[in-house]
Amino acid sequence: MTSKDIAGYYKALAVEVGADLAGKDVRTVLERKLGVSRSLLSRLKLTEYGITINGVRAYTTAKVTEGDLVAIRMEEEISEDILPQDLPLSIVFEDDYLLVVNKPAGIIVHPTKGHYTNTLANGIVHHWHVNGERVRFRPVHRLDEDTSGLVVIAKNPYIHQQLSEQLQAGTIMKMYCAYVYGAPSPAEGTVDAPIDRDPEDPHVRIVTPEGYPSVTHYKTTHVYGEGQAAKVRLKLETGRTHQIRVHMKHIGCPLIGDGMYGRQSGKADKWESAAGRQALHAETLGLTHPMTKEWMEWTAALPPDLEKLELALREC
Repeated sequence: MTSKDIAGYYKALAVEVGADLAGKDVRTVLERKLGVSRSLLSRLKLTEYGITINGVRAYTTAKVTEGDLVAIRMEEEISEDILPQDLPLSIVFEDDYLLVVNKPAGIIVHPTKGHYTNTLANGIVHHWHVNGERVRFRPVHRLDEDTSGLVVIAKNPYIHQQLSEQLQAGTIMKMYCAYVYGAPSPAEGTVDAPIDRDPEDPHVRIVTPEGYPSVTHYKTTHVYGEGQAAKVRLKLETGRTHQIRVHMKHIGCPLIGDGMYGRQSGKADKWESAAGRQALHAETLGLTHPMTKEWMEWTAALPPDLEKLELALREC
């Protein structure tokens, strides 16, 4: 259960003021020592116990002295718009601050218009409800519906802010396994190609000079047949929507089973049937824990449908 020290609030995050910050205001202390964002500070100011000095409510403009204990507390929240559902979950890691889950293919991360149930969020909100936790669902990143693998969820606004900053800075490690048509040439390299929406179809992304910077590193680990298909491991430097799928199509090696970015015909139909979806799996996730500052890394084994695809590819 998430730790608390005042009813209705998460346990305080505190920092002792040193000589270097004596005479500064609370805002400066929290920004420099805890990396609290301005938007979160604005929210904390509105709550009774949001910001304190030595246990007494304080404003961000208050001056501090050496030895003062400056603390923040965040109010508990729940995702009132998400229906709790008892769904199977593969939780890889969980503590008071974050949760890492291995998402199966065929399930979306968060409810959308017309799709309010049977999402990853519904299952996790139910999990927290059963465990007596009042936590709002805050995914740090997302995976496409038909992509399997690891997703990290923050359990309070501060953790979400810290992990989002890691994501923006490119310090969260995200590695994927994909099965593609053809064999990339060269076998190892980097795709540095801007991505944006297709002006003719806003659901589709394309490589375009006017797009957002997008970088994918790849390495071919196995080639099947005479270059008919390949197994590729990929590392994202940026995190654009459909990035891997778009970049693999761009270099002439679209993902097997990906109807949006280059469905094949003929013998490929057998491979598509074996996978039953786009052959992409988020297999490794690494990040610095915002509280402990420890580097943490998790790996999710290849799911049965992609194991079945790999067996089919080895027969070609």
